[in-house]
Amino acid sequence: MDMTPFLPAFIAAYAILLVGASSPGPAVAMLLGISLEQGRSAAIIASTGIAIGSATLNVLTLIGVGLILSQIAWAMMVLKLIGAGYLLYLAYGAAKKAINPPAVKVAEVTPESWPRLFLKGYLLQVTNPKAIVFWLAIAAIGATAGGGLPVIALFVAGGFVISFTCHAAWSFFLSAGHFRRLYARARRGIEATLGLFFTFAAFKLATSRT
Repeated sequence: MDMTPFLPAFIAAYAILLVGASSPGPAVAMLLGISLEQGRSAAIIASTGIAIGSATLNVLTLIGVGLILSQIAWAMMVLKLIGAGYLLYLAYGAAKKAINPPAVKVAEVTPESWPRLFLKGYLLQVTNPKAIVFWLAIAAIGATAGGGLPVIALFVAGGFVISFTCHAAWSFFLSAGHFRRLYARARRGIEATLGLFFTFAAFKLATSRT
């Protein structure tokens, strides 16, 4: 199977996913609390649940977008504009945090079994409206357009790896106090960079021809 025609769209979609999964949010707060209260192993189990939830949303949005585009010719442009608008919203939020960075607060947790930790991570992801819209924005790139089941399976697998790696990294690094202090000092620069990236991604998505 020749993946060369799909590489540019794959890279664009994965770049957005990498930045989004690396950005602090409800999942990071939950993982930080779990890693501090129950250890890194527990946080990694929850990270697996988050990654599986992310893959679930990925599949559902790919199926939904495919059905819409098969019925409505102009739907791709509408979807691209919606996706670009959401990326601009993320850029605006990152800019606000760069100007006035909020504190990273630890979510309170109680000791739980590994199945419950997995389920907690999974449900957090699949019920998050922002995560759903985020995946719609990625689907608008059309990374798997024209490809068969192997291309879709490869795209979903890559998305799972990125999501799991990013959230597991948060679990490892933010469980150590000196990493949290380092992140706090660099927060403004990180958020400013995120704002610029999301603005650029929104422009590229809105003006792309595919």
